[in-house]
Amino acid sequence: MTKPFDTFDGVEKVTSGYMGGTVDHPTYEQVKTGQTGHLETVKIEYDVALISYNKLLEIFFSVIDPTDAEGQYQDRGSQYRTAIFYTNEDQQETAEQYIESLKSTINKDKAVATKVLPVATFYEAETYHQDFYKKNPERYQEEQAQREAIKQQRKDS
Repeated sequence: MTKPFDTFDGVEKVTSGYMGGTVDHPTYEQVKTGQTGHLETVKIEYDVALISYNKLLEIFFSVIDPTDAEGQYQDRGSQYRTAIFYTNEDQQETAEQYIESLKSTINKDKAVATKVLPVATFYEAETYHQDFYKKNPERYQEEQAQREAIKQQRKDS
């Protein structure tokens, strides 16, 4: 989830981490089990003069399947569910409105599974988990290809 945001002017920093669970200072090894209640997240620091919150939502929803309540593409499990963590009422309202407008563009048989939740404690992921796409470009490309194939299969069905 880091790369989509890294490429936009105004995004100052994208940090991988975990949020929303019951374990203090979880490790990736703990979170990936799906037993801690955390979601894998990114913390985005941005300059509001250069990029809007709405643009961040647009980027986010362009790379996820908002109707998938069981994870994302090949990443399955509760830790891969999607959510938007807001820090104030304006962000909450904007995110909820964005999701509401999104409903008209998706299959009527599906519901939006992406949650809008108040921000919780953010735990920064381990160093090896940061900038995955830069450190593992071949594996990242392979995973991107798998995501695109899954996206296409879902569109075709």
